[in-house]
Amino acid sequence: MPERSINARPGLVPATRRVAGTMFAALYGSLLTGPADDVPHGTGGELDAYSLFYHRSLAMGWLDDSSAGGDRDNGMLRSGGLWATNDAGWEHPAAAPNADLLSWFQVDASAVAGDRPLPVQPFLHCAKEVTARRGPLDLSAVQLLLPVHGLDPASRPPYAPVPATRTMPWFTGHGPADRTPVEVTVNSGREPSLPDVAVQLTELLADLGPDVFGYRSHDLAAADATPAPLFDDSFWNGPPLHGVALRGELVEWSCDAIGWLAETVADAVARLGVGTPLLFTAVRSGQVF
Repeated sequence: MPERSINARPGLVPATRRVAGTMFAALYGSLLTGPADDVPHGTGGELDAYSLFYHRSLAMGWLDDSSAGGDRDNGMLRSGGLWATNDAGWEHPAAAPNADLLSWFQVDASAVAGDRPLPVQPFLHCAKEVTARRGPLDLSAVQLLLPVHGLDPASRPPYAPVPATRTMPWFTGHGPADRTPVEVTVNSGREPSLPDVAVQLTELLADLGPDVFGYRSHDLAAADATPAPLFDDSFWNGPPLHGVALRGELVEWSCDAIGWLAETVADAVARLGVGTPLLFTAVRSGQVF
């Protein structure tokens, strides 16, 4: 397992990297087969969630290793990937006993290009692949911390004001049976600006049509979060006091579709003037925490 050169502490990032901020993902649900502690083994001992995520990120070309050790003046070209891995695990001391936490992952997202979204789709894709090494998953909820404060709406070109919308054709070909009712809660913590732009946000989502997310209704969310975040309030401007609950249908219940919606919401609210980390929670309708 590689040495963890970045500890799991908020705000600790290599000085030489341009970053958007911390992304955090928690996956909830159950394993369909196999014992919960049946994690893979390899040479050198048990591979934990961090090691699996690190190496999968590296294999896919998503790992930013520009801060790796060695002589920076040796002319070696290092990869400027999508994130630097911070920490991960199967369990977390802050998880509620009945919350059915499967795994969690924390990364420092690299600064995004002007026509690219926060890399939530690849982040969740990697997280799910790692978690699925334990067995087939029945995913019930995904909770994300999105570094919206790291986005610059003014840098978005006219052809990509909300960059994730350019990837909508990927989700074509799904039938009605794949569509899944969901409730998505977006929370700006102590910052009260999000509820003020709720109507504009939902208008944008409705204007995009139902190809990926079919918006139906929204309400102001209660002053809490379910499931409760796995990180301290100081990590993101918590507690979750100001939120909006979005109801609708995803084209499919998948980390890809959830990631697309999170990317879209992040850029949409940034355009509307929200500049604080957001807690984003997608729950399959009917799930209780």
